[in-house]
Amino acid sequence: MNYFLSRVSILLLFAPIVLAAQQSDSVFMTGGKQVSLTPVVIRSGTNVPGFIKRVENDTTFYKAFKNLRVLKYTSLNDVRMFGKNGRVEASMNSKTRQWASHSCRVTNILEEHTTGDYYKDDGEFNYYTGELYASLFFSKDTVCGETNVLKDIKLSIQGKRGLDKHKEQLKMLFFNPGKDIPGIPLMGNRVMVFDPSHSDLYNFVIDIQEYKGRPCYLFSLKAKDDLSFFKKDDIVIDEMVTWFDYTTFEVLARNYKMSYNAGVYRFNVSMEVEIAKFGKYLYPKVIRYDGNWGVMLKGKERGLFTATIYDLAD
Repeated sequence: MNYFLSRVSILLLFAPIVLAAQQSDSVFMTGGKQVSLTPVVIRSGTNVPGFIKRVENDTTFYKAFKNLRVLKYTSLNDVRMFGKNGRVEASMNSKTRQWASHSCRVTNILEEHTTGDYYKDDGEFNYYTGELYASLFFSKDTVCGETNVLKDIKLSIQGKRGLDKHKEQLKMLFFNPGKDIPGIPLMGNRVMVFDPSHSDLYNFVIDIQEYKGRPCYLFSLKAKDDLSFFKKDDIVIDEMVTWFDYTTFEVLARNYKMSYNAGVYRFNVSMEVEIAKFGKYLYPKVIRYDGNWGVMLKGKERGLFTATIYDLAD
């Protein structure tokens, strides 16, 4: 009943705005950023500086991924690798089940079908994207000491080298976009989209909408179209759109596009993540990835993957 009343109140909030659709957005200055507010946001009386701070400090998105370390779940996995002609040259389609208990987890492959040279003759991954996907969602051997506690919200690359280091850096980008990423050549603070030094690079917008029937805040940032060549070089996160639950401020979904080219390390990727809830646990229900990336001595590759997670248990 409380949810119903909350939803009705949001719809009542929308009503006069729909009738006055000709009103234009207003600009609010906070922390050196120009934030566009839609009429419905202005009417709601949203505390804009507080809102931006909550977005910047959000941990619910990362928490959803961390929860996968302590839950049982089934996953449908679809990974496709494309050649220069745009055709699929290798793929992996599987159904897996993760078993988790007493801080340990292991992945059982229930079904798997591959095409092309997805694996090398020795069974190792032939593609960087496939190896990254496996490191995110599979545990071939039993792994213990797992936790969903966010004490390691600042992921570390300490002690990691080569591909393991690059995989950890990409996890930082995927799970905590907008935070500093150490160790990527020449990247510096380019991913820190909320830093005052980046205020003039992005358009920020706050809106109130429904996402799959639930009232939510929509927060988007997008690189400005009229940036100079040198300013564009300061951009890594090209666009990010996040839907936050209007009441709990938990992330419901996030779409983002990122690109970077430092010669030895380059990528151009887009991701879409839908977040759901199992009991008290947030978790990524669907993850979609499409991107090109490459590392010196490893070559360039384009891959697309989709992970669909369901049948959860604790």
